[in-house]
Amino acid sequence: MSTRGAQAEQLAAQFLQRHGLKLLQRNYSCRYGEIDLILQDGDTLVFAEVRLRSRGDFGGAAASINAAKQARLIHTAQHYLATLSRTPPCRFDALLFDTLDSARLEWVKNAFTA
Repeated sequence: MSTRGAQAEQLAAQFLQRHGLKLLQRNYSCRYGEIDLILQDGDTLVFAEVRLRSRGDFGGAAASINAAKQARLIHTAQHYLATLSRTPPCRFDALLFDTLDSARLEWVKNAFTA
């Protein structure tokens, strides 16, 4: 991971924690892919994808979470859920940066569904 990518993930984790979410794990990976942040929001388990795109070419940060990326995230989340004794309510959030500035962070709750 690039230094800028790691900084974006750190800013996103801090942002979400300030909004009351509890960080459970960073960079969960398995053979299907990687989930940047896994958090607890009340009773809901949140799988968060952090994207930093400084250029708007090809649609920017949000557009980079295409169908193939969503499928990898869903499979990775299913792998993580298999390690738990019960399956809680879940959602996929996206944290989008166009620059490394938490004031310009866009938080998209329920960015896509499984």
